[in-house]
Amino acid sequence: MKKLIVLLLMLLPFAGAMNAQEAKIAFVNAGEIFTMMPEFKDMQKKMEDLNAKYKTELETMNSEYQKKYSDFIAQQDSLTENIKVRRMQEVQDMQQRIDNFVQVAQQDVAKQQQDLMMPIQQKLQDAIKAVGAEQGYTYIIDPQVLLYTGPNAIDATALVKTKLGLQ
Repeated sequence: MKKLIVLLLMLLPFAGAMNAQEAKIAFVNAGEIFTMMPEFKDMQKKMEDLNAKYKTELETMNSEYQKKYSDFIAQQDSLTENIKVRRMQEVQDMQQRIDNFVQVAQQDVAKQQQDLMMPIQQKLQDAIKAVGAEQGYTYIIDPQVLLYTGPNAIDATALVKTKLGLQ
C-alpha cells in the first residue's frame, strides 16, 4: 500500500509534464549498480575486518567471564560471605561490561557502515544525474519502487554502469 502511494505521488508531476512536453522516462537498477562498484567491495572488506575485530574481542571477554564465573561457582561454598559477595559483584560487573561492549560495537559498526556508504551513494547519484542530463531524461526511476514498467520503458542501467566504468 505504501509503495502504491509513493508511486501515485511520483506520477502526479507526470500529468502536468505530459501536457507541456513529452516526458522522457528511464529506469535504473541502482541496487545492482551499487553492489558492482569497487568502492562497495572495499566497504564490505572494511566492514568484515571491523566485525572480525569486535568478534575477537567479544570472544576474549566471554572467555574471561566464563572462567571467572566457573571459578566463582567452584569456590563459592568455601568463601566467606564478604568475599562471595565481592566475587559475585565482579562477575556481574564483567557481564555488564560485555553487554555495554556489544551495544557500543553495534553502534560503531552501524556508524562506520553509514560513513563508508555515503560517498558511494553520492557517486552513484552523481552518475545517474549525469546520464539523465546527457540523455535528456525527465525522470529516472528505480524499478524497486515502481510497480510496472511498460514495453517502451528505457533501461538506463547500462548507461550508468558505463559512466562509472563498470562492466
